[in-house]
Amino acid sequence: MGKLDNVIDGKASEKVNQVVDFGKPVNGFELPLLLFGGFRTLIDELHAELARQGHPDVRPAYGFAMQAIGREGATASEIGRRLGVSKQAAGKTVDKLEDLGYAERIDDTSDARRKVVRLTPRGVDSLLRSAAIFDHLRARWAESLGSKRLGDLEDALRTMAPVNGYRLDAASWFS
Repeated sequence: MGKLDNVIDGKASEKVNQVVDFGKPVNGFELPLLLFGGFRTLIDELHAELARQGHPDVRPAYGFAMQAIGREGATASEIGRRLGVSKQAAGKTVDKLEDLGYAERIDDTSDARRKVVRLTPRGVDSLLRSAAIFDHLRARWAESLGSKRLGDLEDALRTMAPVNGYRLDAASWFS
């Protein structure tokens, strides 16, 4: 394909980012694209709604980072390991979360040399709102697909996904 294959009459086609051609035989490469398309749709809708609900600065990477911080808090090294990035990269993300009011660094009660990152009430609020929004989005998918089809899809994905839980390093995995 040439650079201009998605340009018609000097204008970008509406299908510039459409790689999957619906209606043709299924190719193996389509499965990850369809899964990613579903993921991206959910995440984009989540963040649009979070912005409407008072969290316009939350980005997908920040959501993963706040999950990595967890309920009990974590050090920058722990956050980096959970996200699959260096301590320095995790520290930069924590700096941004601090600047936005979603996280704070506090002294570690067991080791005065260490700092623990914990979520602020604003950070907790964004995660609670995210959970409620995801529930709403799932209900919309169930309405569109039907509850049984959605349940079957979720069961099939659980069968294929690793049994040791969900990984939070997706953002770094893409880079």
